[in-house]
Amino acid sequence: MIAARIAVCIGLVAATGAANAHGKEQNAFTLYRNSVLDSTMRIHFATFDADESADYNAENCLLTADLVRRQPGVRVMYWCEPGYYRQSRE
Repeated sequence: MIAARIAVCIGLVAATGAANAHGKEQNAFTLYRNSVLDSTMRIHFATFDADESADYNAENCLLTADLVRRQPGVRVMYWCEPGYYRQSRE
C-alpha cells in the first residue's frame, strides 16, 4: 500500500516537472549574436527563462540586445528568438 502511494507520488512529481519544463520552454527567449568574421554564425549569448510570462522574458531579451548593441565598437548583430538555444533556425 505504501509502495503504491510512493509510486503515485513519484509519477505526479515527474509529470509536473515535465509540464513545467514544457511551459518554461514556451516562455523562454534566447539572445543570439553573429560573428565579425561570419555574419551567418549563430552564437548563444544569453537565455531568459525567468519564471514569468513570455512577454517578461522577451522584453528582457530585447532590452539586453539593445543595450549591448549600443556599446561603442560593437560590430555584430544581436537578436532574440523564442525558446531555448538551438544551433540552427530549423
